[in-house]
Formats: sequence, C-alpha cells, structure tokens
Amino acid sequence: MAAPLPVLIQSLNSVCRVGWIWRRSQVLKRERLDQLARQVTLDAGRREWIAVRIPFTGMVLGDIPLAQEADVDLSINRARAAQPGWAALPFASRAAVFLRFHDLLLQRQNEVLDLIQLETGKARRHAFEEILDTAVVSRYYARRSEKLLRPRRRKGALPVLTRTWEVHLPVGVVGFIVPWNFPLNLAMTDAIPALLAGNTGVLKPDLQTSFTALWAVALLREAGLPAGVFPVVTGEGPLLGPALGERVDYLMFTGSTRTGRLVARQAAERLIGCSLELGGKNPMIVLEDARLEDAVDGAIRGCFAGAGQVCVSIERIYVHQSLYEEFVARLATRACALRLNAALDYSADMGSLTSERQLATVEGHVADALAKGAKLVAGGRRRHDLGPLFYEPTILTGVCGGMKAYAEETFGPVVSVYPFAKESEAIEAANCSRYGLNASVWTRNALRGIRVARQIRAGSVNVNEAYAATWGSVDAPIGGMKESGLRPRHGAEGILKFTQTQTIAAQRLMPIGPARGMDASFHARWMTRLVKLLRHIRVLG
Repeated sequence: MAAPLPVLIQSLNSVCRVGWIWRRSQVLKRERLDQLARQVTLDAGRREWIAVRIPFTGMVLGDIPLAQEADVDLSINRARAAQPGWAALPFASRAAVFLRFHDLLLQRQNEVLDLIQLETGKARRHAFEEILDTAVVSRYYARRSEKLLRPRRRKGALPVLTRTWEVHLPVGVVGFIVPWNFPLNLAMTDAIPALLAGNTGVLKPDLQTSFTALWAVALLREAGLPAGVFPVVTGEGPLLGPALGERVDYLMFTGSTRTGRLVARQAAERLIGCSLELGGKNPMIVLEDARLEDAVDGAIRGCFAGAGQVCVSIERIYVHQSLYEEFVARLATRACALRLNAALDYSADMGSLTSERQLATVEGHVADALAKGAKLVAGGRRRHDLGPLFYEPTILTGVCGGMKAYAEETFGPVVSVYPFAKESEAIEAANCSRYGLNASVWTRNALRGIRVARQIRAGSVNVNEAYAATWGSVDAPIGGMKESGLRPRHGAEGILKFTQTQTIAAQRLMPIGPARGMDASFHARWMTRLVKLLRHIRVLG
C-alpha cells in the first residue's frame, strides 16, 4: 500500500535536509567516501560491492567492497610482517601516535559525527558519546600503558639467590570483529591498548558502519600509525569472521551471545585467547529512598540513548511499590516528550533504529507482549512520518514470563517496569537473567547503593547513574558475567589481555637442587629448615 501523502512529504524533507548537509560536509562528499572505501585491503581480482544505506531515509550513502578469504589472508600477512618492527619501537613512539590521534579526533569530530549519524541513525548527542569515550581511552592508555606493561619484580624461589621478573609480551596479530551500534568507539577502544602493547591487528567492521571505521583508521594513519599495522577488511561476518579466527593470535569480538559462542569455540579449538562483550538484559532498581526525578532522568538516558541499541541499555526497571505509580507516570510523560528527528545537529533527543531487522525485533517483542496481556503505557508505534526506521520510546507494564520482552534482549527503545515490595525481591529479580552485563541502582544512601550493587551479578553496576559512570571510569575494567562476555575492556586488564605473560628467573651462587657432591637427604633436611624459617619471617607469604 502506498504511503500517505504527509509521510511522503516528510520523507522528501528528510532527503532534502540530508542532501544539503552532504554538500556542506567534507567527509560526506562522494569522492571522500570512495577514498575511504579504497583503504580496504583487497587481494588481486574483482570484488562485489554493496550499498550502505542511510537509516534516516533509505538513501544510498556509498558502496563498500565485499572482501573474500584471500583478502583476510593478505591483511593478516601484512599485519604479521609489520608486527616485529612496530613492537620494537620505543613505547614513547607508539604512544605519540595515539596522543596525536586523540587531538585530531577532537579537532575533526564534526566530520565523523555526521558519518556516525548517517550510518547508525542515532541522535548526534549519542554519537558524541563515541567521540568522548574514544578520546578518553586514547589518552588513558597512551599515558598509562608503559607502566602497566613494565616488567615487574616478583619474589624468587630463594630470597637473594633467585631474581624473578614478570614480563608481558605482545600476542602478535589480533583480530577485531566489531558491531554496528558503536562504529567508532568499538572499532578503536579495544584496538588502542592492543596496538600500544606492541601487537598489530586486523579490523572487520560491520558492513553497515564500515565508513566510520575506515575514517578512524585513516585518522590513525595520519597520526603516524605505520602501514600494515592495522589493515581493514569489509564483508560478510559469516565468511570473514571464521577466516580471521583461523589465523590471528587473539580474537576480540563484540556482538550477540549466539555469535560469541561460535567465536569462543573457534578460539578454544586453536588454543588462542579471546575477549567477548556480548548481550544483556540490563536491570535498574529504584529503591524507596531514591530521588524520583533523578531516577526518571537516569531511566530516560539508560533506556533510550542510541534508540536503546546500546549493549548496556536498561531494559528492565524494578521500582519500589511506594514510588511505582508516580515513577511510571513521570517516565511516560518524559518519554512522550522526547524529540525524534533525523537532523544532523543536536536538536534530537533520540534517532532511529539502524536496520529493518532490528526494527522487526522491536515490533515483534512489543506485539508479543501486548498479545499476551502486557499494558502499553507509552509509545509502541513506528513513525513513518519521520523516516523508515523510527520507533517511539516505548514503556510496558505487566510483562511476565512467556513474553519475548521478559527475558530476551530487545536492543531497542523498549523498557518494562515492575513494582517490588522488598529490597531482596528486587535483587533476586535483577539477577534472574542469563545475562550479567550492566545494572543500575538508585538511592539517596550511597552506602546502601553499593551494598545492593555488590549483590547483583553484573560486570558493572552504577549507583545513581544508568551506565555512564562505570563506562567512563576507564581505569577500572568493565565486562560481563554469565552469558554477557569473557575478559573485560578498560583498565589494566584491558591491555594485559592482549599480552602473553612470561616469567624470567635468574639463579645466583647456588642451584635450587643439591649442590655438586651434596647428599640428597642432607639437602632435603636443609631445605625443610629453610622453608620453616621463611614461614616465620614472612618472605614466602
């Protein structure tokens, strides 16, 4: 059925607006996009190309090549050839690249903000989160990695006689498989520590958001990253992902739990390491002493940033029964007031979904819940008048077991709200999930919030914030429990996971075993006395 005339007019307005910005923006000129696409590492031979479409309008943004297994092999060969020279550079030389990248990123943020919006459909304010976090991570690891990687003295087998060091060596070539929802941030913030540790890498971005990743890698090269250190391949995940896993020395994957299992299985078969950030069904608890308006503000940010297409988005809210009715009413009022549009400026509170597939999941979860007795408090509609993939911020109550929205990750602007009577009930409900990525607790009593947080089985728990407090604390690791992932990013663990630990021990004056000519029984008695003595002077712990 043809769209109504007002919808067609609105769509035409969107097309005209995007076209005007296209002419204005340097990064969006077709020649520039073609230049970025040519950065993809391709072996000899012809390749198919695929159109990347703008979620806001359905228009074609540009074309990206579909790499094949031979292209993956070429990329890994180049990265492996570049790795010894890159690792041999003084650390200060490697760090200088990422400090320069930090500065260039902040200077040219408007270029990539346009690109992020046109590839993902997210509002500019949420695209800016990618700029901010990527810059912070660049600065943090450029300044801290040398200390984190420095050889450390450890207690030796025999005091004074054994000198022991712990050394961290690069693993070699790291494969990065990144999703579409944070195309700049997730392409860069794991690669930065890996490269600083002396590794090289091969980046496989999602096809929908490859231009953003290519833009970022081009900026790294402008900042001084040598050729071959971080090649990019673009193409279908089911083909390129396994090809990467067959030859790299470590795999970094962010995406669904289902695909994460496949990545982990392949890594296990090859006995290589992997790091996984996977799905979540993230809970928020509003205790009876919470500041209601603050909690509502936090829920708006936590549920609808990036149209809910954020790994750490809040999808379940448990509110004390004394606040429940008012909380739901205020949340609905705020959600209905959010500004949805396709503008490439800061006027929108929320953008669109990124793909028809994701929109279908959102619509399916909402329809299933309503058909089985849930109540629609706000939203629940596709907004054709704004663009093909817009969907209203949606609030449900009465969601229960048997409904898709109850336990499955929706990954969209949909949240279910539940009342509780006792604190213990809320904690039990929050933990009643196969996921454990992020959680949020709201209370006026910070100590109480921390106590509750320590009982929640999630890799990160924010007190009086939705997700930004833990995500922005880059000196601390952040990751998932249960089916939400393996091995965190950020902090010391975020770089040490990309290294192999080596122990070096130098023995002096006498051997560990019996000296030449010493009777074995005498050696055993002597060592027994020594160990007993060391027990009392606490040298061996």
